[in-house]
Amino acid sequence: MTSPATDDDQDALLRFVEQFALVLTESGLPRMPARVFAYVLAEDAERYTASELAEGLRVSPAAISGAVRALVQAGLLAREREPGSRADHYRIYDDDVWAHIIMQREPLLRRYIAVLSEGIDALGEGRGAQRITETIDYMQFMRAELPLMIERWQRHRAQYAQSSEVEE
Repeated sequence: MTSPATDDDQDALLRFVEQFALVLTESGLPRMPARVFAYVLAEDAERYTASELAEGLRVSPAAISGAVRALVQAGLLAREREPGSRADHYRIYDDDVWAHIIMQREPLLRRYIAVLSEGIDALGEGRGAQRITETIDYMQFMRAELPLMIERWQRHRAQYAQSSEVEE
């Protein structure tokens, strides 16, 4: 059984949450969803109610409501409800959350390719055609590599899990 978190432990957790949330915000995630996601990632519980998230982050329940809605819509958190319970519980959407996040970018790559290809057709030769063509090539390469990279990651992750079990 783990010992209860001290104030110093909680402060260290919240400092990390703010630091990582800043990186997530710089990547395009709104501030409060970034804070909630960083907290869920760093805290040890498997599931959280909105009130637990609000208490843990020291924010109002109203701030949590919009944040979890955005994270559920983005596929980063899953919402669950136990039979007979009135409270929703939130957890990381996928056990392999980062692979899930990266694969969510594949439709965006497809869209980049489509718009860039239309641009080449509309602009013709010159006017950055070489740069646009190279960009299309890069996006197609990345799109083809994503599933292969995820497969390699999953093999690596499985090997790491096996070696961790052996050490215990």
